[in-house]
Amino acid sequence: MTAHKRQQPQPLNDNDLIFRKPKDTDGYAVHDLIKNCPPLDRNSVYAYLLLCTHHADTCVLVENDGELIGFLSAYIPPGEEDTLFVWQVAVSRDGRGLGLATRMLNEILARPEMEHIKQIQTTITRDNKASWRLFESFAESVDANCSNEVMFCRKEHFEGRHKTEHLVTIKPIND
Repeated sequence: MTAHKRQQPQPLNDNDLIFRKPKDTDGYAVHDLIKNCPPLDRNSVYAYLLLCTHHADTCVLVENDGELIGFLSAYIPPGEEDTLFVWQVAVSRDGRGLGLATRMLNEILARPEMEHIKQIQTTITRDNKASWRLFESFAESVDANCSNEVMFCRKEHFEGRHKTEHLVTIKPIND
């Protein structure tokens, strides 16, 4: 599987999309996808290998004709077994406009091992309008509340080198 753009992109057919848990051989392609999805922070290939193995139950990827076009990484924070923390949501240029981000989130929550999840959390910078739209509309779609507060402050946590991250909480989920 590759995360590279095709020479001549074909229109995506919804029936050709495969949603699945990632595996160890997906780490490099996930890294490439994230690299091509600004403003997402790119992490090491090793970090994505760990997500694709240690956190496969809380992550999902989308393929079209063997190409990676979407990836959502999430995990269960220690001591918060009822929380799904969404780390990154990436959709390739070819996959945009298909509602893949929402569909990936729903795919994870539909897994039997996620029945216990009562809330979703993520962090978003104020200027990431696409992420705000995604999570606010998701909250509406599941009739849940959506709140936010500062989690990591630009000055205090990032020494002025990164924008403030706001913790978004959506609950109740699976009620």
